Amino acid sequence: MDRAKIRLCVDHPLGPGQAVPLTPEQAHYLFSVMREGPGARVALFNGRDGEWTAEVVAAAKKGGTLTCLGQAAPQLDPPDLWLIFAPIKKERTDFIVEKAAELGCARIVPVQTEFTNSQRIRQDRLQAHALEAAEQCLGTFVPEVTDLVPLRRLLDGWDPARRILWADESLVGPAETLAGLAPGPWAILIGPEGGFSEPERARLRALPFVTPVSLGPRILRADTAACAAITLWQSALGDWR
Repeated sequence: MDRAKIRLCVDHPLGPGQAVPLTPEQAHYLFSVMREGPGARVALFNGRDGEWTAEVVAAAKKGGTLTCLGQAAPQLDPPDLWLIFAPIKKERTDFIVEKAAELGCARIVPVQTEFTNSQRIRQDRLQAHALEAAEQCLGTFVPEVTDLVPLRRLLDGWDPARRILWADESLVGPAETLAGLAPGPWAILIGPEGGFSEPERARLRALPFVTPVSLGPRILRADTAACAAITLWQSALGDWR
């Protein structure tokens, strides 16, 4: 079955003949913005059941119902990789969240560091960016975007079984290959525009589950560093191999 061009993420089970209700926002997008109606084919995913082709059977201004016809693609979950990053300017923070979703992160964790410029974030807005990235890139999984948390508190409660790959800007030089690192649950840590403070750096160096790495011979902006580090990890330890 051909994949439908319009894709929606729904919070509802998907399966043969399953009826799926639309939220008012989804109904507005599908019927008012996209000008679709009964009989239209739509791709649905929920993060669990893969992608299903569904047909509109009822349309209204504030709701509607679709019926699942068949599975168009299996569920593709990301590897067990988190991205931890310090928010920067609004547009570039949006970029980081979108690319982390596209590149295969399972969770996105904004952190407050001593040099973080942003004191707050709109978690709901960033979550919407992650969802939109999954919809547009044929993804079947939407990573959770957490609320902003202080780096100190995050490290205090950290499970050491999940190792942290720290993109250390002081290690300018040849990029790491990560060939000697063990697979398993990992997180990538990207610092703020001003880098980490010396106390933060000292603590990170002392933690046994933190591995500092170089991202090459050039200093990268935070948004570029996030993409580079995820790519490096995916190529060596993730599902790009």
